[in-house]
This record gives sequence, structure tokens and C-alpha cells, in this order.
Amino acid sequence: MEAILNVWNSFMTLPERVPFLVYVYLIVGFVLLIKGADWFVDGASAVAKLLKIPSVVIGLTIVAMGTSAPEAAVSITAGLSGSNEIAISNVIGSNIFNLLMVIGVCAAIKAFATDMEILKRDMPVNIGATLLLLLFILDGKLSRVEAGIFLVALIVYLVFVVRAALKNRKTQIEVVEESEKEEKKKKLTIPIIILCIIGGLIAIVWGGDLVVDNAQRIALSFGMSPMLVGLTIVAMGTSLPELVTSIVASRKGESGLALGNAIGSSIFNILFILGISAVLSPIAPTGSGVIESITDTAILAVVSVLMLIFAATGKKVSRVEGIIYVVLYAAYMAFAILRCYVF
Repeated sequence: MEAILNVWNSFMTLPERVPFLVYVYLIVGFVLLIKGADWFVDGASAVAKLLKIPSVVIGLTIVAMGTSAPEAAVSITAGLSGSNEIAISNVIGSNIFNLLMVIGVCAAIKAFATDMEILKRDMPVNIGATLLLLLFILDGKLSRVEAGIFLVALIVYLVFVVRAALKNRKTQIEVVEESEKEEKKKKLTIPIIILCIIGGLIAIVWGGDLVVDNAQRIALSFGMSPMLVGLTIVAMGTSLPELVTSIVASRKGESGLALGNAIGSSIFNILFILGISAVLSPIAPTGSGVIESITDTAILAVVSVLMLIFAATGKKVSRVEGIIYVVLYAAYMAFAILRCYVF
């Protein structure tokens, strides 16, 4: 009880004065994220129809990589500057946010069927990547060789995704041709598609940067530790593009893109972002950061397995399951805060 009171008192302590513009920039960042995600989903969906490939593939590749740009920028910069705790906690925290909050909020708003390709291929890949990270981080560091394995695994994964897309191309062409007449009036021209994707991506990355930078300044003014900031503010901030993009996609009926974006981003975060970060500068958390990194990666592995089990049940993600995901994320946040302040 005393520990909980200490945490409460630390949050209730008035922070150092933060310039008013910091809050303005934070709001501007959210606006850019929302509009950027809207444009990006429209452009990505148009690309899927134009290339006659399933939107889920676009979600697992273009959208997943695009919305992971903030995580990449933060983790690579943090790794190069020696901020190893932020580099790895950002990825782990972002993945937990993707799986529990992104998918949870989308399902809570509107239940959606589980894409069987994601269930059979991408979710197991996500579990495998997480377990591989757990294995590599057990010795307290992520070496260049281990990072190289991540990058090779990513290339192999993308090859399988593209091959699967080519196999399904014929079926998708038939589906698109049937709805082509209805979609004709709404069809975007190529220049508009390019503008939506590039403009949306710029807005997402810029908005993500504004949100992360200014939210971090506000959080640090409350005395939060760098490790806690990495797991919470930075992780949630850099994952806002995935959250907003998936919500927009889900409300537009693109549930395959919404689910594919969250799972694809999680895979991309581990294999590419940690891979590139550690290749440039090996990641080696210090002190309590080692145990915390191992613990959080183990939690991520459990969440990944739980996600697969829930998605396989009834072949859909229900609203009840979505609410459970959100509650689990709130519990994890409480654990992370108590751990940092109490221990």
C-alpha cells in the first residue's frame, strides 16, 4: 500500500513548467496522425485494387512499414546515441501496444473476422520472431550477428508474403472485376493515389514525431525514468500511427488491412528495426534494464501466443475479446509503472 501511495504522490507532484507551445504541438501532432492515416489508408487500399492483390498484403508490407517509421527513427537514433534502454523498450512496448491496444480497440469498436492467411502464417511468424528476440536477449545484449539473423529472416518472410500474393492474384482480379463498376466513380487516379500515400506518410511520421517529442517532454517533467518513458510514452506515441490507421481501416471495412497492419508492424519492429539498430550499434542494456528487457520480451511472447489462441477461437476477434485486450494492456501499464517506481 505504501508503494502505491508513493507512486500516486509522484504523479500528483506538480511538474516543472512546460511551455504552452508544447501542448499546442502535441495537439497538432494528433491531427496530423489522424488525417495522415486517413489519406494513407485510402492510397494503400487503392494500390491493392490497382495491382489486383489482397489488401491484407498491403497491410502486412507497405502500411506496416510506413506506420513503423516513427519506431524506426526513435530506435535507430537511440541505439546510435547509446540510449539502449529506449532503443529496445520502444520496440517491445510498441509491439505490446500493437497487439493489445491496436487490435483491441478496433475489435471493441467493431468485431471482425480473422483473416486465415494471417492466422496460419503471420501470427506464427510474429511468435517466432518474439521468441527469437527472447533467446538473443537472454545474455543481456543483441549483437551484430544476431541482428543480421533478424534481417535475413525478414527477407525470407517478405518473399513468402509476395509469393502468396501472386498465388491469390487471380482470385483477387475476379473479385475486383465484379465490383469495378460500383467502384468506378470512387476510383482514385494514379496522381491522387501517389499524393495520398506520400502525403499521408509524411503527415504520419511528422505527427508521430511531434507527439513523441512533446509528450516525452511533458512526461519527463513529471519525473518519469527513461526506461518507463520508452515503454509507455515513446512506445505509445510511435504506435499511434498503427492505432489510428487500423481504426480508420476497420471503420472503412478493411479489417484485413487493420489486422495485417498491427501484426505486420510487430514483425517489422523486431526483424527490421532491432535488426538495423543492432547492426549499426549492438544493443546492450545496463543494470536493471537487462532484467526488465527480458521480462518484457517474455510478456510480449505470452501476449503473442494469447493473441493467436483468441484469433483462432471462432475464427474472429469479438468485441468482448477486444475489451479483454485493452484491459490486459492497462494491467501491463500498471505493472510497468509500479516496477519502475517501486523497484
